[in-house]
Amino acid sequence: IEMTNRIADISLRQAALVAGFGYLIIFIFGGFASFSGISVPGNAAATADNIMASESLFRMGIASWLFALTADAIVAWALYVFLKPVSKSLSLLAAWLRLVFVAVFVLNQLNLVFAWQILSGSDYATVFEPNQLHAQAMLFLNAYEYGMHISFIFFGLHIFVLGYLIFKSDYIPRILGVLLIIASVGYQIDSFGNFLSSSYANNEALFLVFVAVPAVIAEFSLNLWLLIKGGKDEQQEKRALESA
Repeated sequence: IEMTNRIADISLRQAALVAGFGYLIIFIFGGFASFSGISVPGNAAATADNIMASESLFRMGIASWLFALTADAIVAWALYVFLKPVSKSLSLLAAWLRLVFVAVFVLNQLNLVFAWQILSGSDYATVFEPNQLHAQAMLFLNAYEYGMHISFIFFGLHIFVLGYLIFKSDYIPRILGVLLIIASVGYQIDSFGNFLSSSYANNEALFLVFVAVPAVIAEFSLNLWLLIKGGKDEQQEKRALESA
């Protein structure tokens, strides 16, 4: 009861602002944490050289992802509060799916840490040959890529439930729900495509069509709406208090 009362004390407008600013943090730090160009397919030595030549940026990229994922966990909670008037059980499911995504992605960061540690640790250099160190680092980077695809399976499920909740609500534009559901299908195609097809990863156009463009349009549109209009309707607030 005490927890319910605390949730009821949080207005829909406050929850919308927390989610909106949380999304901004994710966009900023997630964009900075890009590791594109670091890994050179089929060339472990060149990949190792890229990491060591930009070691500080590599470490900052890991830290940036951790900041973004912390914001992700907060957004999961804020969206739960904001969408609880639509369906308490489904909004809780959406929150848990996003938290599972966060947990898997956080653990996946260890692959980046292991790759960096192997290349930068002098103790390893006394035991392994350089080509062995490079190969092990490449293995961890490849594991990181597949770990991302696994984590985004859960994220895709999250935004599917999120999109459904928004579509069923009467206080959020339904088009936002439709966009999120389309993006969720793209996440699943991309994640499973990388596991089921060896040639899928070589076609960046597929990633742009199925994931990047739909996801950016859907989530950025939701972010803007949350910041500008989310929770401003008094009827929304009344329904939130009744459902708490």
